[in-house]
Amino acid sequence: MPDLEGFILTGGASSRMGEDKSRLVLRGKTFVERAAEALRVVASRVSVVSAREGDAAFGLPLVRDLFVGAGALGGLHAALAGCRAPWAAVVSCDLPFVMGELFARLASFRGPAFDAVAPRQRDGRAQPLCALYARDVCLRAAERLLSAGELRPRVLLAEVRTRWVTPAELADLHGSERFFTNVNTPADYALAVETERAG
Repeated sequence: MPDLEGFILTGGASSRMGEDKSRLVLRGKTFVERAAEALRVVASRVSVVSAREGDAAFGLPLVRDLFVGAGALGGLHAALAGCRAPWAAVVSCDLPFVMGELFARLASFRGPAFDAVAPRQRDGRAQPLCALYARDVCLRAAERLLSAGELRPRVLLAEVRTRWVTPAELADLHGSERFFTNVNTPADYALAVETERAG
């Protein structure tokens, strides 16, 4: 879609994992490669957002954090600032089970009445790091929040007109029960590998 660019957030410290999560592998592909493959279903261009020099090795355009040390909202802000299309699809690299069909479904909910499209997980929590953002409105909101010291991406979703996507609206997609499985620890990774093997 020419009106949408994709961004993969890789800037986390990976402190609980003990190694760089973005370079973990499932079925022969790194987490970043899996995310890029999913985003390309809807995005005209896919970039990596990071403050680390080594992330240029992914072979994707690299977008630098502008608010260094500002966590996930800082990464989201960098994606929006670097986005040349009206919309940005943003995903964290530690969600290795996202699929292109998920992003296509999220994109289908965009409209003039909304500034963001974001899913709610089965536990009811917002998932701001696998969501779509209208560049101009959300960039201004992110800058305002970061300048005030706010670092939580879900607060951004509360500040703009968000189209919340329910689990029921994704349930027919293959693998929907795994989309928001977050891999943060070695135990999470071991389970993800086992889940992928099981199909």
